[in-house]
Amino acid sequence: MSLRIPPAPAAAERSIRAALQPTTAHSPHPLHRNRAALTPALPLPLHRLAPVTSPAEPPRAQLVGWRFLLERGGRAVGAAETMLTADGWAFSHFCEGPYISSSERAVRRAEALPTLYQPRLLSLPELYMLTLWLHVDPDADPGAGSPGPDDLLVPLAPAPPGIAADQAISTAALLPLLPPRLAPA
Repeated sequence: MSLRIPPAPAAAERSIRAALQPTTAHSPHPLHRNRAALTPALPLPLHRLAPVTSPAEPPRAQLVGWRFLLERGGRAVGAAETMLTADGWAFSHFCEGPYISSSERAVRRAEALPTLYQPRLLSLPELYMLTLWLHVDPDADPGAGSPGPDDLLVPLAPAPPGIAADQAISTAALLPLLPPRLAPA
């Protein structure tokens, strides 16, 4: 295995487990039915990339939460996110969609890489883009740091036009592609 998955803060995991407890409220949302059968797995720190306006500008990222895949019967069917509040880690929301299977696929592929990485998620909200961020320092604090030039980013599917999904690319190669996509038309 070439990933060192950092442990999530205990309070973040507790907030997810509490959100998965059965409730009397009825909801049509598939993740809300039979929540007790869902198991949180693969916790990854979720960072948000500050807008990149120039290729010369060093990237800046900030920890905004932890995302846990939710498994039912050994299969990922959704995700749950936490956020940092003044009182500590709190449940934020449940998610579904293509990023669930894409995350799972990207992590499996990253496990086959010859170099040891620390997996993280990096969100680029201005592009509606989420990447698996493979940080070269597997022992780093998972809540600190920004993508370095030797880190790898794997855009999750669906990726913005012109950016290959599911393909690892160095931070140094991907970040210069972003400013033109963010420039006003």
